[in-house]
Amino acid sequence: MTWLEQLLVLVAGVAAGGINTIVGSGTLITFPTLLAFGLPPVTANVSNTIGLVPGSVSGVIGYRRELDGQRSRLLQLGTASLLGGITGAVLLLVLPAEAFKAIVPVLIIAALILVVVQPRLAAWVKKQRGEGAPAPAHGGPILLVAVYFTGIYGGYFGAAQGVLLLGLLGVFVHEDIQRLNAVKNVLALIVNAVSAVIFIVIAEVNWQAVALIAIGSIIGGQLGARVGRKLPPNVLRAVIVVVGTIAVIRLLTS
Repeated sequence: MTWLEQLLVLVAGVAAGGINTIVGSGTLITFPTLLAFGLPPVTANVSNTIGLVPGSVSGVIGYRRELDGQRSRLLQLGTASLLGGITGAVLLLVLPAEAFKAIVPVLIIAALILVVVQPRLAAWVKKQRGEGAPAPAHGGPILLVAVYFTGIYGGYFGAAQGVLLLGLLGVFVHEDIQRLNAVKNVLALIVNAVSAVIFIVIAEVNWQAVALIAIGSIIGGQLGARVGRKLPPNVLRAVIVVVGTIAVIRLLTS
């Protein structure tokens, strides 16, 4: 890559790291950038996933205060994300991209609908569970299965994984959305990290792209945490919907 191309990849990494921490979908910035500079699709996807891991770590650190008291929840849901991430990474290496890519816009649209109707749907789930009945700390078996399948998607491609996770967490876990966003960051980190380990061992990696995205995403992760935790719940939901809609449009027109 030329110096200008390297600078653009670095800037894309900053933007992706910030967006991933606040919402998700940062991959839709860095992945097309790498494609535009001549990397093959699978190599670009693999290098992008590895490069964004440090940014995910940065975002988790930035949201560490919101993680207090959520250890049990993270252990339950994190296990599902770990298994899903392994499955998705293996699928990326053995299946053609078209086999899974067709359903990506549908998944994102479903997640956006979940985010919009989340308060009412969460109230309905609570009512069905019974007034006064304690909600499971991890959201129950349905959420565990959904997080596992989201992990498969995240390990395979990953764009808007955060949108999917926030939509699901908001429905099944009765918690402040900022604390759920912190959980989302940890789950996305688990998926990206386990996928990255598999890719490093098996796949072809462009380490120059990885380094540039990593540096940028670390900076972006810290910036995203500062901005994201200041957003009121309704504003954060609006940001999620806007970013998710853009993600769908870009996927459908790419």
